[in-house]
Amino acid sequence: MEVTSGPLSRARLDALVAQLDLDLDRGICWACLSFVSFALDRGDAREVAGQLRQMTPDIWSDGLDEQAFAAVRDACDRGLPDAEAALADLERHGGRSLTARASVRWLAAELSRRSRRELSLEALARDRLPLAPPELN
Repeated sequence: MEVTSGPLSRARLDALVAQLDLDLDRGICWACLSFVSFALDRGDAREVAGQLRQMTPDIWSDGLDEQAFAAVRDACDRGLPDAEAALADLERHGGRSLTARASVRWLAAELSRRSRRELSLEALARDRLPLAPPELN
């Protein structure tokens, strides 16, 4: 296991969280996550930070807790840098931890990517919808 020193920076946490097995479709409230996702889309760092502080504890208690602990423990088993520190952060601070916030930030960005992709696909298909037989709509 690679040992790192000092407190976890946002960049180090973001790098770790990107390697975790977090699943947007497993126990995550998309309505809650959308507040963070919309803030990310607007690009206002203060708004993003505020939404993360406000929404992470709710998202955590709605199901992210089990998923995040499992993912970070797996990262520890794989020897990923900063995983042990992230696990300690989760154990100490739970839904108010920096690791939980970084996880919510990653999931919100994933929700935004998925939404943009689906909207793009819908826009491409919109002109073709009248050509489809009604029973397939």
